Amino acid sequence: MSAIARFFRNVSSEMLKVTWPTRKELLTYTVTVVITVILFALFFMLIDFGIEQIIKLIV
Repeated sequence: MSAIARFFRNVSSEMLKVTWPTRKELLTYTVTVVITVILFALFFMLIDFGIEQIIKLIV
């Protein structure tokens, strides 16, 4: 039982050492990820459309 208690004490100790992002940083990171995902989705959509058109020309 003491091993479990020691584990949770260590976890809480390590969590206090974590540098959490500020609200502004978190918002910036989130917007960056969303824009990146949208750009990748558009890129692959265009690639898929191009391949589809090439296949239609062949068939």
